[in-house]
Amino acid sequence: VGSQNFKDLLTDEAMWIRFITTAKYVIMSVAGEMILGFGFALLLQTKFKGRGIMQTLLVLPMTMSPVIVGIMWKLFLDPNWGMFNWLLGLGRIDWISNPAINLYSIVIVDIWMWTPFVMLLSLAGLSAVPESLYEAAEVDRASWWFKFSRITLPMVYPLLLVALIFRVMEAFKIFDLPMGITGRGAGAPQLLATELYSVGFLTWNTSMGSALGYIMLIMIIAITGVFIKYLNKAKQ
Repeated sequence: VGSQNFKDLLTDEAMWIRFITTAKYVIMSVAGEMILGFGFALLLQTKFKGRGIMQTLLVLPMTMSPVIVGIMWKLFLDPNWGMFNWLLGLGRIDWISNPAINLYSIVIVDIWMWTPFVMLLSLAGLSAVPESLYEAAEVDRASWWFKFSRITLPMVYPLLLVALIFRVMEAFKIFDLPMGITGRGAGAPQLLATELYSVGFLTWNTSMGSALGYIMLIMIIAITGVFIKYLNKAKQ
């Protein structure tokens, strides 16, 4: 059929809704992970009592299987007897079945699970910053913002880009967490990976599923290619 499958996908309004929903998910989850991961790294860079225990606890979510994390958080987010609403005092909020907010529940879980990944890469970058640079800045009476913007951030920037590349790639093809938390019912978030699964493996329309897979591949290569370009500039 040549390019007919690609044409059908790209002219389908429902498919464009899935593209937009996936883009929202990627932006929210990756932005949250980058901000929190770098923030935790700055916190753990300072020496304080119990730093090793805190670092170990923060890394634990990343060591778990995504399928197990999805099922575990489905229990936590249950509106009837889940602990999430009770601990935060939110009342009876349906994080799983409500189409208006269930995308945010997956974002929260993804941030909880993968923030440690960004944190570890940021810690590696922070540990490589020479102390002499900060000492020279102290002698010149530089402000904390000057030291952060002119020393810390530029030195850690390449590793932050590496974390950004990996997280964007993973977020675009996210499948485990949505299936574990919300499933693929009528009210579930319309994500590209779950749609590919439904089209290719439940209705056995493998040609259309393969076309969608290639479109996702091209999108990921294009977006990460831009990041890699900036990464090469940062290395230079």
